[in-house]
Amino acid sequence: MSIDVLTTIHSPNELRELNTNQLPQLAKELRRFIIKIVATKEGHLGASLGAIELTIALHYVFNTPNDLLIWDVGHQAYGHKILTGRRNIFETNRQLNGISGFPKRDESEFDTFGVGHSSTSISAALGMAIASQLKGDTDKQHIAVIGDASIASGMAFEGLNHAGVTNANLLVILNDNAIGIDPSVGALKQYLTNVKKGTQKQDNIFEALNFDYTGPVDGHNLTELILELERLKTVKGPKFLHVITKKGKGLKQAEDNQVTYHAPGKFDANTGELETKANIEQPPKYQDVFGFTIVELARKNKNIIGITPAMPTGSSLKYMMAEIPNRAFDVGIAEQHAVTLAAGMATQGLIPFCNIYSTFLQRAYDQVIHDVALQSLPVIFCLDRAGLVGQDGATHHGAFDLAYLRCVPNILIFAPRNEIELRNIMYTSQLGKLKQPIAIRYPRGRGVILDWKQPFKEIVIGTGIQLKKGSKIAVLSLGTISKNCTEAIDLLDESQTVSHYDMRFLKPLDKKLLHTIYSTYQTIITVENGTIKGGFGSAILEFASQNNYKNTFKLLGVPDEFIEHGTTEELLQQCQLDQKSIYQTILKFL
Repeated sequence: MSIDVLTTIHSPNELRELNTNQLPQLAKELRRFIIKIVATKEGHLGASLGAIELTIALHYVFNTPNDLLIWDVGHQAYGHKILTGRRNIFETNRQLNGISGFPKRDESEFDTFGVGHSSTSISAALGMAIASQLKGDTDKQHIAVIGDASIASGMAFEGLNHAGVTNANLLVILNDNAIGIDPSVGALKQYLTNVKKGTQKQDNIFEALNFDYTGPVDGHNLTELILELERLKTVKGPKFLHVITKKGKGLKQAEDNQVTYHAPGKFDANTGELETKANIEQPPKYQDVFGFTIVELARKNKNIIGITPAMPTGSSLKYMMAEIPNRAFDVGIAEQHAVTLAAGMATQGLIPFCNIYSTFLQRAYDQVIHDVALQSLPVIFCLDRAGLVGQDGATHHGAFDLAYLRCVPNILIFAPRNEIELRNIMYTSQLGKLKQPIAIRYPRGRGVILDWKQPFKEIVIGTGIQLKKGSKIAVLSLGTISKNCTEAIDLLDESQTVSHYDMRFLKPLDKKLLHTIYSTYQTIITVENGTIKGGFGSAILEFASQNNYKNTFKLLGVPDEFIEHGTTEELLQQCQLDQKSIYQTILKFL
């Protein structure tokens, strides 16, 4: 299909010069353009395909960027990026040194608020609307586009609650497609379903919060959307537009399999078929090791509970939800609730495994401290996607968990170096011996061991192990970055001069082992896939200072800056955490 209309659009100014009868053709071309690029470059697909007509209508009706448009999360914003001057560079999306996969303020004036985590759009848009009021600008429009999964989050409710008692010029658009990354859950989802079916008997919840409610309207009918948005421009105070869309619209496979095609990897742009990979036996992903192991443990231990905030597929808790549904809970995008729910269960003798991506646990930091650690409740936090995660970039890297958890009293922190260690610490954690919470952090991606399903072994809390014995230098690693260290040491001509220790626990540190290391080696190199400030290396330095050791130290980790997007391999190299960089660091001290 030749592209005719889209190539003429360099900004929303050209879009607004089109006749309305040209817009359906633009929608078709925009969908095809996104499919073609994402098929080869990868990225988020279904959400943006479902929001194409809505995106066109918003930029057609509103005077962006003077009118402020805020996208929640950003999975749905590819069309927005392409129509706002980034069509010619869209193929760099999520690539190293390319444009971000999410709206980003320093990338474009049309990206009015940087997003990556959900449910921030209403609060941000309300803040902007109040600022406009205070400046006397009563004409500026402020639009928050939020999905039905995101609006169920506590922060979204907080924003709605505040907005309803203001006269701010705020329009909240609910992009309702009944699915986020996984299908939406909860009572609000059921309410919205009833509204769409015309069976809702109780009062409209949004009208009860003092919003001028309209809907539901067909989110793929450009004429209807444009007419309604034009009308809403003239309505004062907080407004709410309920829009019904279909995630993945325009690609049959993405419509039929919305979970897989949220971010499908590479696929055939013409047929939609996923790229088939060579049938080579590979180790499982760490998330699947967690998923299979919790099911294995839960079959024998009836007190085990699984909890995830809206990531049953990403965390692989889906396996437990399928086999033991009454003990596995998807609580929606509600990290704070997930943590305190787990705390409540722990008070009653249950053993909750609370599986949250490292970057998302940041949203429940108060609950970790006050509701779990302060009360010495043995909640088991399984922190998936720890360390650098690749092309989702700065909002999704799990770079801070070691540092932000290490300063919390009364918590254990463990980082397995491989799949067997992950299984064993999960086994150890559910034996009923813990009197405090534990955080287990592991990365995105595949492990290294094919025969990982081995008999469980109990891990002694607070113990590290020596992986290789040498004479001159000690390399101390934490977690799966151990693999890069081992490979770096093996490159050395005199590898017998370097010892390698897997410390395993950041908290408590293996003090007995550290005394031996400090007394044996003059030079100590620490390696961690986490921020260099306040993490594993910092803990090693603190221990040396407290015990008056004068060794030479070199700390390797994620530098004190926000790391952008690129493949995980590219980012590890950028942070000097790849095999070659570690090797070169060791050489300097030999």
